[in-house]
Amino acid sequence: MPSHHAHNEAAGPHFDPRAHLSAILNSSDDAIISKDLNGIIVSWNESASRMFGYTADEIIGESILRLIPPELHHEEDMILGKLRAGAGIDHYETVRVRKNGDKFAISVTIAPVKDETGKIVGASKVARDISERAKNDDSRFRLAAIVDSAEDAIVSKDLNGFVKTWNQGACRMFGYTSEEMVGESILRLIPKELHYEEDEILRKLRAGDRVDHYETIRLKKGGERIEVSVTISPIKNTSGQVIGASKIARDISDRRRMERLVIQSEKLAATGRMAASIAHEINNPLESLINLIFLARQNSPQGGKAYAHLLTAEQELERVGHIARQTLGYYRDTGLPGEFHLHELLENVLIVYRSKLLTTGVTVETRFNDLQKITVSRGETLQVFSNLITNAVDAMRDGGILSISTRKILGPSGEGIQVVIRDTGTGIKQENLEKIFEPFFTTKGNLGTGIGLWIARQLVERRGGQISISTSTEGGSSGTSVTLFLPFAVPASPVAPGVQ
Repeated sequence: MPSHHAHNEAAGPHFDPRAHLSAILNSSDDAIISKDLNGIIVSWNESASRMFGYTADEIIGESILRLIPPELHHEEDMILGKLRAGAGIDHYETVRVRKNGDKFAISVTIAPVKDETGKIVGASKVARDISERAKNDDSRFRLAAIVDSAEDAIVSKDLNGFVKTWNQGACRMFGYTSEEMVGESILRLIPKELHYEEDEILRKLRAGDRVDHYETIRLKKGGERIEVSVTISPIKNTSGQVIGASKIARDISDRRRMERLVIQSEKLAATGRMAASIAHEINNPLESLINLIFLARQNSPQGGKAYAHLLTAEQELERVGHIARQTLGYYRDTGLPGEFHLHELLENVLIVYRSKLLTTGVTVETRFNDLQKITVSRGETLQVFSNLITNAVDAMRDGGILSISTRKILGPSGEGIQVVIRDTGTGIKQENLEKIFEPFFTTKGNLGTGIGLWIARQLVERRGGQISISTSTEGGSSGTSVTLFLPFAVPASPVAPGVQ
């Protein structure tokens, strides 16, 4: 048997499979425990001691219920029931308790243990501490809930500008659901003329920079524009590489609207103070001119053209004085209204602007059908017609047709006179139409003050009337129509514009 003896010497110490298995079990990071079908612990590795705080001597022979919180003891009955039926349990996540009473989250895999005859005699249990992962999951869930319940739109996108996440605030702000936006380009929310902004934003993000409180315009689902303040931050992976961006957008439309109203009110207040002094300064020379024209008229034959022109000039200067006091000084008109044919007041204005009409090549077409007189303030009505007619002429710098019509109609506040003043000018752009009656808004550049239409509407509405504008900028059919309605019935208590 020499050869056998030599072989044993070469093989070294005798290999013990049980000792090898025990070493594997004790070197595992997971707690590995076995128990019988009554739930009594039979074996306990070193990781179980580290995880639960009990030594093997303290826990072997004790019930597994010692590791289970009282409110979860029912789980053990369920587990033992499955084991007796020969079934295992994979990655069951639950809560267990340490020796010091601390509860923690674990994931357990439990398998039945059989004897040589195949009979189930117990169970092996592998437990992994997932409390840190559970904390992280809980933090992520909380963060997701916060993001989803935020009033602001919170969106993430990749470096190609494609949306990756979309919260409920974004749904409310922009009108798109998450299903409609995830995977779509962020350009869907940006007006075409502002697409260049996205290139600049992506360039900054790739460089690792952020964009703070950038105020711009974005689009809702229906095409409505909203003013937003956006803060955009780069998203980095574990290696620090920028892989996308998070964007927080806040709707500031109401805030900006209020800011504009405050600025507008400050402008009005400043203009009112300045205008009052201007009205005072121009009043004296106006009175001198009126007196001079009156004297010239007294020395002119009453039937001559000079007399008629001087009379018109005198009336117009009186109206200029009235306008200066009313428009610049926010003065309440104390003159009593009278009964007039509106077409006569319109003809009066056309006479004053005859030279302007001739030099600009504008042809006037009139169709007057207001046989009934109406009670109005002559000065105020002339001022309204002057503003509307000069606006029409200014829109036809290369000539055109000015059409003016009057007729009696049944309007929204009873019977009255409708006046329509139409030009064949350039028209008003749609985005400017809703602002046309705002004070200080003008499309004439340096030629306009922006208060003419505002004052006109104040005067018309104070008289109980209405004024509206329709327009077209299409070639061949461009032009603007102003429709004005004045009821025969006079309001009980008219209030002058700017007077509280």
